[in-house]
Amino acid sequence: MTVERKEQGQIPVGKVQRAAKFIKTGAKVGGNYVKHYAKRIADPKISREELDNNNATDIYTSLSELKGSALKVAQMMSMDKNLLPRAYQEKFSMAQYSAPPLSYPLVVKTFQKYFGKSPESIFDQFTRSAVNAASIGQVHQAKLDGKKLAVKIQYPGVADSISSDLKLVRPFALRLLNISDKELSHYLAEVEERLVEETDYELEVKRSKEISAECSHIPHLAFPKYYEDLSSERVITMDWLSGNHIKEWLLLNPSQKERNKIGQALWDFYHHQVHELKQVHADPHPGNFIILDSGDLGIIDFGCVKVIPEGFYQGYFSLIKRDLVANKEELDKIFYDLEFISDKDSQEEKQFFKAIFKEMISLIGRPFHQDSFDFADDSYFDQIFELSDRVSNDKMFKKSRQARGSRHGLYVNRTYFGLYSLLNQLQAKVNTTKPKWLV
Repeated sequence: MTVERKEQGQIPVGKVQRAAKFIKTGAKVGGNYVKHYAKRIADPKISREELDNNNATDIYTSLSELKGSALKVAQMMSMDKNLLPRAYQEKFSMAQYSAPPLSYPLVVKTFQKYFGKSPESIFDQFTRSAVNAASIGQVHQAKLDGKKLAVKIQYPGVADSISSDLKLVRPFALRLLNISDKELSHYLAEVEERLVEETDYELEVKRSKEISAECSHIPHLAFPKYYEDLSSERVITMDWLSGNHIKEWLLLNPSQKERNKIGQALWDFYHHQVHELKQVHADPHPGNFIILDSGDLGIIDFGCVKVIPEGFYQGYFSLIKRDLVANKEELDKIFYDLEFISDKDSQEEKQFFKAIFKEMISLIGRPFHQDSFDFADDSYFDQIFELSDRVSNDKMFKKSRQARGSRHGLYVNRTYFGLYSLLNQLQAKVNTTKPKWLV
């Protein structure tokens, strides 16, 4: 579906230019706080809603003009719905596939740099306007030899500004996420590593072909064909998959049977990647999936892939075994191995964090403990959000001197949270297959 959006004629690419944009935005946000507190003097009962809306709009507008890593972090935070106030969730979620696109002259410039030709010299047809625009790149539709193609073009300067952008977004993230500086450092180090990979389009094509082939046996899944001769470091060309994004598809009121079919395809897709391939499509937001006209589920983006180390995999999924929580000695060892607790912790801290993680494991593992699970059960998600709110506001958690959990857990947790969230949106009931050793 094509969405009309105002195009950008340029992107600030230098560190000084980008830093100036952040400083200007910071000043706007500061001004919003001043206005809010001035209003509160006159009316102490005034809510934060207007402040959150103003800040969310100003920050998103700035990040969407800068593109790249900072906008990607905003997109990620919007997926973890328990992390942000509602105003930020709604605004930042636009980064998934509705960011302002680049103007056509900048697209031509990218093609000239990597192919020595304009798009019109390569394709029989090429849309001058983007059909989708996200945080790192935008998609144009093209035709060649009668075949409809999707051409993804990376925004200029994105790959070179990852490290500096993450430093600049840090103050906003600290304020919005309400976490410690150490925990944020832990978070951003893993994010930076994934973003460096995500801006390498040659690596994306390689992984896309590998994972597509490995998952081709799964029922009701579809993958585009990738064209290496029409791709480069910053351009990817693949088959165009016709259909609707999940949100649009749900507006068509699909039957429960159709919802379950798509939900099952999603579950089976992630099951095979995590437990068989030990590498996973770690960006499960709705913009990366299309319900095809045929009724199957199309997977259209493999930019963010997390390779899961064997040692981490064994410890992490051992936690989900139903009987493990009763085995104190084995559980303690895994908690240490996965960096949930350490020798730096006091006995009080160890007790607190072990109790919290046991509760969390029990909740996240619940779908694995049943042969089938109804993700339409909103009360299940309410329990997850309630636990998250309770933990993030607890004094013991706030004063913790160290980050909690292995860095590898960040994208694995995010993957499962995103998967569960998609299945909840679908209101799907699925057969929750799992490895035999996990039963």
